[in-house]
Amino acid sequence: MFSGLSRFLKFILPKGLFYRSLIIVATPIIILQLIITVVFFDSIWIKANKGMTRSLVGEIKAFMDIYNYYPDQIKFFSENYKKNFELDIFIKNQKLPKINSERKFSPMDRSLRRELKSVFGNNMYWFNTTRFKEKVIIKIKSKENLIEFNFPKEKIATSSVRIFLLWMILPSIFLIFIAIIFLKNQTRPIVNLARAAERFGKGDYVNEFRASGASEIRKASYEFDRMAKRINRHLNQRSEMLSGISHDLRTPLTRLKLQLALLNQKEISSKMTRDIDEMENMLKNYLEFAKSQTQEESKPININNFFQDLIKNFNNKKIKLKMGPEIILIARKNSLKRCFNNLIQNGISYGENVYVELSKSSSRLIVTIEDDGPGIPSEEYKNVFKPFYRLDKSRSLNTSGVGLGLSIVEDIINSHGGNIQLSKSNYKGLQIKVTLPF
Repeated sequence: MFSGLSRFLKFILPKGLFYRSLIIVATPIIILQLIITVVFFDSIWIKANKGMTRSLVGEIKAFMDIYNYYPDQIKFFSENYKKNFELDIFIKNQKLPKINSERKFSPMDRSLRRELKSVFGNNMYWFNTTRFKEKVIIKIKSKENLIEFNFPKEKIATSSVRIFLLWMILPSIFLIFIAIIFLKNQTRPIVNLARAAERFGKGDYVNEFRASGASEIRKASYEFDRMAKRINRHLNQRSEMLSGISHDLRTPLTRLKLQLALLNQKEISSKMTRDIDEMENMLKNYLEFAKSQTQEESKPININNFFQDLIKNFNNKKIKLKMGPEIILIARKNSLKRCFNNLIQNGISYGENVYVELSKSSSRLIVTIEDDGPGIPSEEYKNVFKPFYRLDKSRSLNTSGVGLGLSIVEDIINSHGGNIQLSKSNYKGLQIKVTLPF
């Protein structure tokens, strides 16, 4: 039972910290004000209203007794009632109208009905509290005539209730408004920290993150900044190390090429040259893998223009592009270019035709790349993303490489907060579906 209630509360309650904190602050204020209002209304206002109504009905009863027993004194008492009790009294030769204008849920009408019924009995009175804005009409049936009493509403309803409700509502609104301002200032540093962490998770470099807020939030922000700088330093050191190794190895490889070119044994020379070319290609793949997280600023990219330029560089009529609605994506252009260039080149290498389709969902760009090649076995979909893993059958993303092609692609896509999935193509080849948030 309690677990079900807990799940229901989690479902209906807001998910954001600001709104949850606002509920924690505002709910006790609202409940307290409601309790005070109910207690005041029940124990003070209603009782005061009941006492005033009973006093008025007593005055009316006194006049009716005078009318029944001292009819010759009616004019004198009518004038005195008007002067001292603000009661306008009219004697009419009419029938008692039907009661059709009572408000059953009005405290004023309930009090009048209760007191008039207890004093005069059923079907002996009629009243109306809505015909006039500031007046109440009461009609009492006598033996021969109908006695009408007109008096101000203030005689049976205190006007201070409006002022009380106003003073109850305005301070509550003012206190909640102050709470909103303070909560906004307290939750802003947490929101900024979350955004910085999201940006860093997508591969952006957060260089100017300033800690603010409460001491606990400042400490978390400070430690996040230190962590981000350590990770950036590690990535830069890795990239610089591999660049240095590549530079150092290319020099002796170049010398070997020159020496092989001078050999008279061309058959041995050509074999050794192929081995050296393969070593150079391996070095190139290692560098590309290291550069997948090198520092690059994110910029707005028009996706349609980006893919048009990318496919134009291939100069291959076998690549079919189907563009979608115009989308502006904030991303690292060179990294995305390396990623999709790799995927399209793979389709060209193993298929006759490559089909690129751009579309979007509510908040994500969807890029679908399909070919009509041999494809990849479904049991190998997860393995091909592992570094240095190469397929022995069907196809590999890079037959002359070292198995880093899809690892580089996945690294770039994940660093942009995206997703990549492999499946069977509609053209019996491989389908690669990439989604990126925008």
